[in-house]
Amino acid sequence: QVRLVESGGGLVQAGGSLRLSCEVSGMGLSINAMGWFRQAPGKQRELVAIIRSGGISTYGDSAKGRFTISRDNAENMVYLQMNSLKPEDTAVYYCHAHILWSDYYGQGTQVTVSS
Repeated sequence: QVRLVESGGGLVQAGGSLRLSCEVSGMGLSINAMGWFRQAPGKQRELVAIIRSGGISTYGDSAKGRFTISRDNAENMVYLQMNSLKPEDTAVYYCHAHILWSDYYGQGTQVTVSS
């Protein structure tokens, strides 16, 4: 059973920073890609950033230049460093893992940015 557990969300003022962490666990993992999606109230879930097993990363337009994704393959961890946060970054952030031919998501962690 694949399990993704996020941590690090919270309340921060605009211009501040947060670091999200996610641990992926399960049997026989071969993780192709790990990343983060987010969903704000009334909006569709959108890509924040994703990093593939070779280290190549892709960012959503809203994250470019402000967020940095990284991963620890040995520990099956993925991180998202978020700087210069804006109120429009407020959302539930979901950890994502693409394993073999399936996609998995965590329960989500709330990030709230106050103006």
